[in-house]
Amino acid sequence: MQVDFYQLSRDPVDKVLPAIAAKVLATGERLLVVAAEAERREAISQGLWRADPASFLAHAEAGESNDALQPILLSEICEPTNQARFVALADGTWREEVLGFDRAFYFFDHLTIDGARQSWRALRGREGVEARFFRQEGGKWLQDA
Repeated sequence: MQVDFYQLSRDPVDKVLPAIAAKVLATGERLLVVAAEAERREAISQGLWRADPASFLAHAEAGESNDALQPILLSEICEPTNQARFVALADGTWREEVLGFDRAFYFFDHLTIDGARQSWRALRGREGVEARFFRQEGGKWLQDA
């Protein structure tokens, strides 16, 4: 299982997540996006609509439509009712349930960095988990070694 830590320093998650979601969908996978706050999920939803002017990234809020058909499902809990094997933690809060997925994207900012550091230390030595760290530099993401 792979966990990618993304430190948000320039852009908020609703601006960053659509590019990653598009890459996930391009591989034929589904994505569960988890954020406790309804306002954050709404901002992410709007970001998914605006991701590409020619189209949008199909998604829905958990429980509002047929969850099982959604390629991207926004939820307040970490339950993949769309059969997603990829999960994005979009509110800076670690959830142990992500270890049951194939890949996790963990987004955090300056307000949630302490929890991310704790999670990083806990995961670095865990067998079967590959943790990677990415930071924003300009408009690009760079992986730290």
